[in-house]
Amino acid sequence: MRNKQEVRQGVWDELRKVALPDSRFHFDFSSFIPDFEGSEKALARLVGLEIYRNARLLFVTPDECLVDFRARCIRDGKTIIVSPYGIRRPLVILGKKDVPEGHGRFAACLDGLERFGRYTTLGEISQLENLDLMVTGGSAVNLEGVRFGKGHGYFDLEWAMMREIGVVNEDTPVVIFVHDCQVIDEPIEPDPFDSVADIIVTPTRTIMVKKRYPKPTGIIWEKLDPHLVEEIPPLQELRERRSKTTE
Repeated sequence: MRNKQEVRQGVWDELRKVALPDSRFHFDFSSFIPDFEGSEKALARLVGLEIYRNARLLFVTPDECLVDFRARCIRDGKTIIVSPYGIRRPLVILGKKDVPEGHGRFAACLDGLERFGRYTTLGEISQLENLDLMVTGGSAVNLEGVRFGKGHGYFDLEWAMMREIGVVNEDTPVVIFVHDCQVIDEPIEPDPFDSVADIIVTPTRTIMVKKRYPKPTGIIWEKLDPHLVEEIPPLQELRERRSKTTE
């Protein structure tokens, strides 16, 4: 069984053939999750799912491959919660009412999200209805839904934070949006903090994962790098909440 970095590198070698470069990171897939050729076909598959049509409140990662999906959410009148790059600032919440006419796609980009959306806290999110859907990109995912990203663990943290505040549970659908070359047919033993997808959407396939692994139930604090907590405001908020409950 290959380790995660071996899988990543093998996928990245293939992904480079179909990925679109980023203006900041070029083809450095350790720094961003790229858009790719055929992503419009994957988008059509995703928005055709019943879970998307019925969703009102979604969490969507800031990946490049999901810009058009975020724009579609705005156009369709859904509310999205998105983390800034690296979760270095508070989460952003954004809906159609926040976006001037004709600015939907710019609002779906990282700079536009923070221009038209508003920062929100985990405490505020916990007072909303439960999330209907979480959508993310990734570096690789296997057919059992074990997904991992660039190596920083951001989506694992985002899922765990939403679980900590009670707006997601084991049954909350997680969709991973990837190119076909990012789907691998080999076992990956997940770590306790690894996020697990329920549906894999590619330009050519919609894969309903046969459930094998449970989703993480929250933050595993003892495994967190303390420096990471100091860099991520939502984690600081959770740490403060946790310290108050244990006083």
